[in-house]
Amino acid sequence: MQFRSLGKTGLSIAPLVFGGNVFGWTADEKTSFDLLDAFTGAGFNAIDTADVYSRWVPGNEGGESEAIIGKWLKRSAIARDKVVIVTKVGSDMGQGRRDLRKSWIVEAVENSLKRLQTDHIDLYLSHWPDADTPYEETLEAHAGLVKAGKVRAFGASNLDAAQLQASFEAADRAGLPRYAVLQPEYNLYDRGSFEGPLADLCRREDIGVITYYSLASGFLTGKYRSKADTEGRARGEGVAHYLDDKGQRVLAALDQVAGETGAKPAEIALAWLMAKPAVTAPIASATSLGQLASLTKAAGLSLSAGQMALLDSAGA
Repeated sequence: MQFRSLGKTGLSIAPLVFGGNVFGWTADEKTSFDLLDAFTGAGFNAIDTADVYSRWVPGNEGGESEAIIGKWLKRSAIARDKVVIVTKVGSDMGQGRRDLRKSWIVEAVENSLKRLQTDHIDLYLSHWPDADTPYEETLEAHAGLVKAGKVRAFGASNLDAAQLQASFEAADRAGLPRYAVLQPEYNLYDRGSFEGPLADLCRREDIGVITYYSLASGFLTGKYRSKADTEGRARGEGVAHYLDDKGQRVLAALDQVAGETGAKPAEIALAWLMAKPAVTAPIASATSLGQLASLTKAAGLSLSAGQMALLDSAGA
């Protein structure tokens, strides 16, 4: 498997990142351990989580995903330096706001390190823009964590092109390191917020890109084809809006490529992302070993120019 350089971070990752948002939500601890064992056993090395996962579940307070990953790291035979742990800061953890103040980042990183049972985070991301905190303050906090050895590299999530450019300019004015990685929403259906100026900026500045909602909350697996398919599902409400004319065109294109390649729709949707020049690796989640086995096949799937063009047209 060919690993990819994650921008200027010095980190190298396999072309698929495991999405840990399911840990402590739709995957219990044992299932999570089994999934992580299988994922790393297949040669993949990057795991994405956040301090806020999975605060939205009744009875949870946030940090459940990090805690499960931490327990797995302690019991796993895999060496810590063979795994790239990505986590995030800045979501509302009870403060009542999105929060990228230096004081909060310094506090939150200690909480994440404790839950993860590790002495460093490989990639630490500002989860959401915080309009009330200057970029300089946030970047200074991140830079301090790198200097202290608690974080190896840092980046951001959910910034548009203007915001990312403004963060670069703030870093340059203050003599601080820039964000080196971006985590945007991007998939075969949701393309407008990344393609164009933001993707161009990332390529121009050699920004590593790891995409979230890579399978559009499961829509691109092909299992949701009507409103009835969404009923009673954990992510059903989040999928319903994909069931429009564009969504049906995307599913038809995936079905056509599936017939040509023998691959499943989810594998094709991920392979499409992996082939995009601005993308380092997509994030995808699984809640069963069968799902995971399918997703990991995407790394070995090559789509023809004609198949890429068909998919591009369907999701335009």
